[in-house]
Amino acid sequence: MNLFDVYTCYNINLVNGKGAHLSDDKGNSYLDFYGGHGVISIGHSHPHYMYRLENQLHCLGFYSNAVKNDLQEKFACLLGKISGYETYNLFLCNSGAEANENALKVASFHNQKAKVIAIKGAFHGRTSGALSITDNPKLSSEFNAKHNVVFVAMNDELALKKELEKGDVSAVIIEGIQGVKGVVIPSNKFLKVAEKYCAENNALLILDEIQSGYGRTGKFFAHQYAGIQPDIITTAKGMGNGFPIAGVLISPKIKAWKGMLGTTFGGNHLSCAAATAVIETIEEEKLIDNANIIGDYLFFELKDNKAIKAIRGKGLMIGIDLENMSEIRTKLLMEYGIFTGASGNETLRLLPPLSIGIKEADQFISAFNQITQTVKNG
Repeated sequence: MNLFDVYTCYNINLVNGKGAHLSDDKGNSYLDFYGGHGVISIGHSHPHYMYRLENQLHCLGFYSNAVKNDLQEKFACLLGKISGYETYNLFLCNSGAEANENALKVASFHNQKAKVIAIKGAFHGRTSGALSITDNPKLSSEFNAKHNVVFVAMNDELALKKELEKGDVSAVIIEGIQGVKGVVIPSNKFLKVAEKYCAENNALLILDEIQSGYGRTGKFFAHQYAGIQPDIITTAKGMGNGFPIAGVLISPKIKAWKGMLGTTFGGNHLSCAAATAVIETIEEEKLIDNANIIGDYLFFELKDNKAIKAIRGKGLMIGIDLENMSEIRTKLLMEYGIFTGASGNETLRLLPPLSIGIKEADQFISAFNQITQTVKNG
């Protein structure tokens, strides 16, 4: 049997990782400035993370949600405290797309409406409902293109207000920062207006913090810069440092009923052990503060590079617009051993582990400056 050929990938077989560093099966070393789409939050093979998982393996690897799992309740308390959402309720699942599917379902159950407002340029996942609110028709089949969704431009307050005033909107979903679109940040005013208009029109505000959450932007959730409190928050990528886990944080005004949501693997014992280790490490090592410090340092050191058309972001979620982005990204990897990401055709996306220091930042800056000078002069 062969693999279903859907991925365009580098011919690099990674076999080891420690902190922000990786190595392949040929002994080549790499600096990870992308974290596997922002998944690696506390660094590869963190000792406390490995301890938590190994210890749990010796106890119990899995049982379904047919039995009580104290690890879920302990983790929910940790997450509520570090995020500032202690009064909210938590549903655990497996991926960002699944979290968004459940968020949309909860909203519809709550207000008995179906229409969703999403933002142009959005990416919310590849399952049926998540694809319907993802602004990329190429990814949607006829099967999942039938949902009632309207897209409005980011920060277009008037368009949002007009759609909500029709009275048939179940939810508005906004990414804390759009990652796939190119690290596009909603204005604080737009988020405040969205919160206000949703409340006035019996619609729920959902913040997709799957990539922008878990301390990546210098606050636990990116929307907290705006001082708002969404009805539902989804989170995933940095949550398990590579172990699949996702969550839906749900306002206490939304009432649960038995069977409303469900999952076989969600919130299993190993995933809770991984997620607990992540929060404990973020707190112990002050990684949210570190994301601010190193993010500011990167912005300051890169701001005078003439090859940069624009630079956006918060903390360690950074987008750099470049004329020859693809060439620069390839050189960073092939000539300097630095993994980065891409958003579209011109934005280089940086999502390194929150644990990186000045040394790793300088390694990236030095390579980036040398390459952009060469590409520009060449």
